[in-house]
Amino acid sequence: MSVTAVLHSEWIKIRSVRASFGSLLAVFAATLAITLLVFSTVGRAEADGAEDPVFGAFYAINFAQIAAIAFGVTAVSSEYAGGALRISLSAVPHRGLFYAAKTAIVATAALVVGLATAFTTFFTGQALLGQFAIDLGEPGALRACVGGGIYLALMALFAAGLTFLLRSAVAVLSLLIPFILVVSFVIGGIAEGAAAYLPDRAGQQVLHQDPAGGLDPWTGLAVTALWAGFALLAGWLAVQRRDA
Repeated sequence: MSVTAVLHSEWIKIRSVRASFGSLLAVFAATLAITLLVFSTVGRAEADGAEDPVFGAFYAINFAQIAAIAFGVTAVSSEYAGGALRISLSAVPHRGLFYAAKTAIVATAALVVGLATAFTTFFTGQALLGQFAIDLGEPGALRACVGGGIYLALMALFAAGLTFLLRSAVAVLSLLIPFILVVSFVIGGIAEGAAAYLPDRAGQQVLHQDPAGGLDPWTGLAVTALWAGFALLAGWLAVQRRDA
């Protein structure tokens, strides 16, 4: 099969698997819904006293990253259900091509939806803030919109790499969701310096107007990219060495 055909087949898989496509849509839909809920109720009061209005504009990204992780997990875990991976490798015997196509489609889909989510979240939230609203001209706002989309794509790739490694959606979700929601904050309370290099903490630096913690916005995003890269490398080695 040609590279184009393999990429197209991987996109068809994502669209046809309800769990993966639903998770991808949830990145946008859930984030928008939470933005509307929060900013239409307590948004103005929060914005009035906010120390970092840019970071406050992206509150809902905390929920979007969970959906992005679920997308990365389900896009890969479907290959391990009912022997689907054997069929995929029968159609595309070159494992390198299969792996590259899968990760490329996950990255592209997550990036497109992530960017749409970040920009829509920003504009929707600010439309509800009235006199307290900021625009893209606010220092750090445009960078946060672009970086927010990239961050969501990196978290999806991080989850995808771990799923290739562990071959289990349950295992990866059981590991990452508590890590993002609980463990990261516990480590932050004990060793703030070390916590700054965790994938979520580092990547979210790009959402701050004036980041604190020793990492500038793009360096923090690069740290998250390294986490995703190591996870994808581990996943690639697992695919190469294990039987389907």
